[in-house]
Amino acid sequence: TFQKIGVQAQVFTIVNDERYHYDNLIEGKIVHPGTEHGQDIAKYTGSTTGTSRSNEICSRYTPITWQVDRKCHMVSASSMDKL
Repeated sequence: TFQKIGVQAQVFTIVNDERYHYDNLIEGKIVHPGTEHGQDIAKYTGSTTGTSRSNEICSRYTPITWQVDRKCHMVSASSMDKL
């Protein structure tokens, strides 16, 4: 629904190495305890998604939570094939 919106992002380097294979990237960000995935996250709550909104004129899609993994991770090319 428009009442709860979240944006999650991770950046990947695509490699030809099956040690970095993940079965289902479409389900969301990779978070694995004991690894660097999803550990260093920049978080921001706000509704500005363009120049048509400001601190005075909010979007009805509020609050929007933004979460971005600060680290670039490796993922196998075969993982991307399954998207």
